[in-house]
This record gives sequence, C-alpha cells and structure tokens, in this order.
Amino acid sequence: DGIKAEWDYNAWNLKVENINKGTKCKLAFNSTLSEDDYKEYIEAGVAYRRSTYRGKDITSKLKDGTLFSEISSGKFDDIFVGDYIKSPSGQKDANQNTVVWLIADLDNYLNTGETESTILTKHHATIIPAIPLMNAQINTTDTTENGYVGSKMYTTTLTTIFNTYINPDFGTSNSSGDSKNHIIQYSNLLINKVDKTRTNRLGITNNGASSGFAWYNRQLDLMSEMNVYGGIIWSSSGYDTGIDSRQYAIFKLKPEFINSYGTYRFGYWLKDVVSSTFFACVNVSGYPHGNTATHSFGVRPRFLIG
Repeated sequence: DGIKAEWDYNAWNLKVENINKGTKCKLAFNSTLSEDDYKEYIEAGVAYRRSTYRGKDITSKLKDGTLFSEISSGKFDDIFVGDYIKSPSGQKDANQNTVVWLIADLDNYLNTGETESTILTKHHATIIPAIPLMNAQINTTDTTENGYVGSKMYTTTLTTIFNTYINPDFGTSNSSGDSKNHIIQYSNLLINKVDKTRTNRLGITNNGASSGFAWYNRQLDLMSEMNVYGGIIWSSSGYDTGIDSRQYAIFKLKPEFINSYGTYRFGYWLKDVVSSTFFACVNVSGYPHGNTATHSFGVRPRFLIG
C-alpha cells in the first residue's frame, strides 16, 4: 500500500518509506547486481565509513568478537572512523583515566610493504589512543643518532607500551578471553641513519638530517607528521616518511583530535627526525614542533588490528 523499501549498500541499511507504526512486513531480498557491481558497492561503503565521523562506543564489539569479523570481511559493517573502544583491561592513560582507543582509519595501509611476502593485504583498522598513554623521552641524551630505530623510544618504551597496553586488550593475553592475536604485523620503512652535517627544514646549515632507512617488521610505532598533519613540516628529509605518507582520516574529519580530546589538551612525540638533536612532535597548542630528544613528552602510538 505505497510502502517502499530499498537496501542501501553504501550505508548498509534498509530504507523504508510510507510505513505506519505497527505494520507487519515480510522481507525477501533479491539481488540483481553483478559481482563487479556488488564489489563497487562494498568499496563505496568502506569509503563512506572512512569519510564519516560517528564517535560511537563499540567496546561490545571487541568483547563479543564481532569487531574482528567485521574488519576481516573488508565490509566494516558497523565500524566508522572515530568510533571508540574503552580498554577492557582497565589500563590508565597519562591523565589517569581508562584508556580510550580510537578508530583512526580503515584499510589505509592496504598494499604497502617491501616485497610480495610482506605487502599488507589484510583488512585492518588503524588504532590510536585518544590521549597519550604516558610521558617519556625519546633518548636519554639529546641526539637523533641512528634515527628513530636507534632511539630508546623504539628499543624500550614502545615494547613496554605494547606489553602493558596493547597486548592485554587486543593480543593473545587480552582480557576478553579471546586467545587469538588480532594485532597485525606490517612492514615499515624507518629511519636508521642521521647525517649531522646535512641541512634540514629548520634552516640551520649543517645541523643534521635523516640520511638512511630500512624495512622492519613492526606491530607498534609512533605516528609521522604526514599521518597527523597531512604534510611534512619539520621532518628533515624524505627518509622520514616511508609508508606513513597518508593523513589519517580521523584528523581530517576531527582536526581538534590532533591535540585534544574532550577537555584535555596534550602534546606528543612523532617518529620524524628534525635535526641532530631534535625529533618532531605535536605541541600542546596543536602546531607542529620539534623538541630535544631528552624532553619528556606524550607517547601516542599507532597499531593495526584485524
């Protein structure tokens, strides 16, 4: 009686028009789409989720496992950028509140990697903490020698963070009782050499810049200037970027999340080298900055789940 129903592949829901309250309906789905058409609709749906901020609590999806089935299917059925998960293990962030994990992007590292065996083909969600997990130095001395890979942050602090925060929520020891490891390993191109005599973006002659990189298998890293701002500002050279050449969708949709969440404002380290003594960072005021390696600053890393 004038009731019209149509399945929306982009929003992944059923739209019904001209229906009265209490009306009973029987639904039968018939697809007239070809396989190629269906694939296009799925891709459009993922693009819709990547370009839409929702900000919904999806902690229950982590606890019942549907989070991972929705990611691995590549459809991300009910997952949007900005949705969040409250740490089921109850870990505390730098502000002594329960850690909140944000969906920063979806499938944004797909098809990156060094060789056919290391190229990332798994569907994934990129996760960041809403605010820094802790404050820490990048190095115990004011040097960027051997780059990000040679830093205390890389060799020690991130390992502590992985074991303390990430594994209890998403790894084999997660508190939800799921014995599977949902933290994805990816291949990353990282800075491992700094030439102290090179000119950098600070405009200071012979003040040092990154001069070498190599591929490493990773599960956790700091973000880059490109991930946060969508451009290189203080990064010293092209060696700083690697596969981290894309701005996360969450920072496009909610730029205030770059340095704030709720009423809390913060700064944090990035993995880019600025000079022979400075690493890049996000200032508490939101602008890109650099600081001496011994400065104690926020640690806000990223990882991938699927």
